[in-house]
Amino acid sequence: QVQLVESGGGLVQPGGSLRLSCAASGDIFSINGMGWYRQARGQQRELVATITRGGTISYASSVKDRFTISRDNAKNTVSLQMNSLKPEDTAVYYCKADLDSGVYRWGKGTLVTVSS
Repeated sequence: QVQLVESGGGLVQPGGSLRLSCAASGDIFSINGMGWYRQARGQQRELVATITRGGTISYASSVKDRFTISRDNAKNTVSLQMNSLKPEDTAVYYCKADLDSGVYRWGKGTLVTVSS
């Protein structure tokens, strides 16, 4: 089993920055890709950024050039640096791990609120 715990959410003013972290534990050697998704109130969950075990990265067009995903395989963490935050970035952010078996695991999420 793999467990994921997110941290780093909170309230920030528009234009500000936050850094989210996701710590993985358990059968970490089964983890292939990791990523961040978000779900705003009343909306479907959407992809924010992903990173493979080998370091290949992809971003949603809405966050490209503002957000940066990184992964530390030695520490079993994946982070999301979010800059130039906008009110429309307000959402619960979830960490996801794709396992070699084809299944995936979600964290419980961390709330990011961008408001003045």
